[in-house]
Amino acid sequence: MDAPSLIGSVGRVTASGSIQRGRVGEVMVEIGGGVQAFLARDADGGAIGPDEEVVVVYQIAPRTVLVTRLYPESTTVPTKETESA
Repeated sequence: MDAPSLIGSVGRVTASGSIQRGRVGEVMVEIGGGVQAFLARDADGGAIGPDEEVVVVYQIAPRTVLVTRLYPESTTVPTKETESA
């Protein structure tokens, strides 16, 4: 049985694993009914901060992925606090 494709999977940059320009960071990706850690690079070559939501766009190696932000950098994700304001 083949492993499920990571492409399109949603994840989050870890608190200590921010993705810096030209370096790898760490993301936790929802896959196979659980969450797994992967090394990650920004697909655009930039930086992605801790706790930002990302989507996998390419799998470089078994435990390394290319990701991009799920939401644009200038977009604020609605929360219960911002919706009620």
